[in-house]
Amino acid sequence: MTAAATAAPATTTRGAGKPSRRRSAVWLGLTPFAIYIILFLAIPAVLAVGSGFFTKTGSFTFDNFSALADPSVQSDYVGTLGLSAATAIIGGIVGALVCFALLGTNPTGGLRTAIDSASSVLAQFGGVMLAFAFIVTFGLNGIITQWLIQSGFEKNVFNDFQGNTLIYSVVGLSLPYLYFQVPLMVLTFMPAMEGLKATWGEANATLGGTRFTYWTRIGFPILAPAFFGSVILLFANSFSSYATAAALISQGGLISLDIRGFINSETVVGHQNAAGVLALLMVVTMIIVMYLYSMLERRASRWRR
Repeated sequence: MTAAATAAPATTTRGAGKPSRRRSAVWLGLTPFAIYIILFLAIPAVLAVGSGFFTKTGSFTFDNFSALADPSVQSDYVGTLGLSAATAIIGGIVGALVCFALLGTNPTGGLRTAIDSASSVLAQFGGVMLAFAFIVTFGLNGIITQWLIQSGFEKNVFNDFQGNTLIYSVVGLSLPYLYFQVPLMVLTFMPAMEGLKATWGEANATLGGTRFTYWTRIGFPILAPAFFGSVILLFANSFSSYATAAALISQGGLISLDIRGFINSETVVGHQNAAGVLALLMVVTMIIVMYLYSMLERRASRWRR
């Protein structure tokens, strides 16, 4: 009796120690990623946003917030929201239609594999390389533009021969943005489409429902949180894009380009720290957007169980 009583605590102690060691190993494995986040994301973000509250000499001030009253900054912020919303909605609709078409294909077939692989690559294809690709295709001397000119369309949708070329404008940015927005929508929305259970369709048919009834009363309501969550993610992706716009547009027009202007401008001397205020505006916008995304994602995840 005494030996059994003595052995029981020892067994309990060994069992209690294993989860503790396992948790320590997990945290140890996350350490390199945590260091990366702190050094290359957290600290630069805090320094960039915090600079908006100080003068060039290091004194605390709120004067930099006067940049938000600049009509050009307000116009560029609205333009950024408009561009992000337009590319998110269009990319979301087109991507959802692609996902719907893929439902009828073999999940392990060559077509689905090719589209999944292409979407994974194209969703990450941006920046200067994407801008270069569109310049050589739709620019003043681009392949498509020159083909239209040789076909007799000297004034066309891509160039009007007055120095106005579509891709060098904020509206024209929608073309390269959609290039990576649609594949991103395919990647994020396809799991939700695949989550539709065949038994739901069978139950609908058994009760006398039509295909229209299935989509309006079952499919769309279930997919709505995932769809709008994906659209919000596309909005955030477009809103935070910088390199492609910077390579195509030399002046302002977007809030991210205004930040560059405040930092590099030779005419706005002494107001470089106002860029921190614009960065804070972008951060606040992204926090709101990602909060909405997390709410919709939690609701959509209930149907994936």
